Amino acid sequence: MFHTAWRAFTENVPERLDRLIGEGKMGPVVVAFPDCYSRLGGNQYINSAALGRYEDYLIDEVVPFIETRFACGGNGRRAIFGKSSGGFGAITHGMRRPDVWAAIACHSGDMAFELCYLHDIAKVLDELAKHDGSIEKFMKHFEASQKPSEDEVTVVMMLAMAATYDPDPSAYLGIRLPFDLYTGELIEERWRNWLAWDPALHVATYANNLRKLKGIYIDCGNRDQFSLHYGSRRLHRELEQLKIDHIYEEFADNHSSVDYRMDTSLPFLEKALRVPS
Repeated sequence: MFHTAWRAFTENVPERLDRLIGEGKMGPVVVAFPDCYSRLGGNQYINSAALGRYEDYLIDEVVPFIETRFACGGNGRRAIFGKSSGGFGAITHGMRRPDVWAAIACHSGDMAFELCYLHDIAKVLDELAKHDGSIEKFMKHFEASQKPSEDEVTVVMMLAMAATYDPDPSAYLGIRLPFDLYTGELIEERWRNWLAWDPALHVATYANNLRKLKGIYIDCGNRDQFSLHYGSRRLHRELEQLKIDHIYEEFADNHSSVDYRMDTSLPFLEKALRVPS
C-alpha cells in the first residue's frame, strides 16, 4: 500500500498514527489505506469511464466493508485525507459527498489546472512525437521500458489526467488529450471538461455542501514545483469570501517528502470527528 511502506528512513502512516496516539496528540482511530493504483499510475478518486468508478468504489464498497468489519464510523464520523492527487480526491469528495464524509484534509491537492498541468504540454508533445504522435505506441514503449525517463513519466501523468477528467471510451485506453498534437493549441471543449473538476473554480457551487463539514484542513508548500500553492491560495480565498470555516496553512517547502504535515492534519481530523453532529 502506498501509505504503509513506500519510503525508507522515515515513519510510514500507520507508524505515524501510532506515535501521535501514543503521545496523546489524538485519540484512537480506524484508518483504511485502499490501493487505488491503475494502469496509468494513480488516479484522482473520482468516477471515470476510462480508469474506473473510484468514487463509487470508495464510498459504496470500501467504507461499508471497513465499518462492518471494525464496527466503526457511521454518519458524522468519517474523514478523508490525501496529498497531491489524494488531496484533490479529499477536497472533491468533501465538495460532492458531505452525506458520507464529515471532515477532510487536503495536502498539496491538484487545483488551478492551467498552472499545474498546462506547463507540461510541450514536453508531452515532444515525447509523443518520438512515437509518431501515437498514444498507443508510446504506452507500448513505456510499459516495455525497464527505466522510463522523467519526461516519459510526465506523459503518463498527463494521459492519466485526460482519462480521468475527459475520458473517451472509444479511444485507446479511453484517452483523448485536450490539445492539438501538432500545434499544442488547447481544444476548448475538451479543456472545459477538465476545468469542470478544478476545485479552485467551484467553491461557490459546492458552498452549501462544504458548510456541512465539521472540519476542512488545507495546506501546501510555498515552493510547490507543480505550482499548487497558487491553486491552494485561490481555494482558501474563495472559502474566506464565502465565510466557510477552514484551516489553511502554507509552509516553507515544496511538493516532495512532506508527510510530516500529517502531524497536524491527522489530529485535526480526529478532533473534528469528535464534535457532535
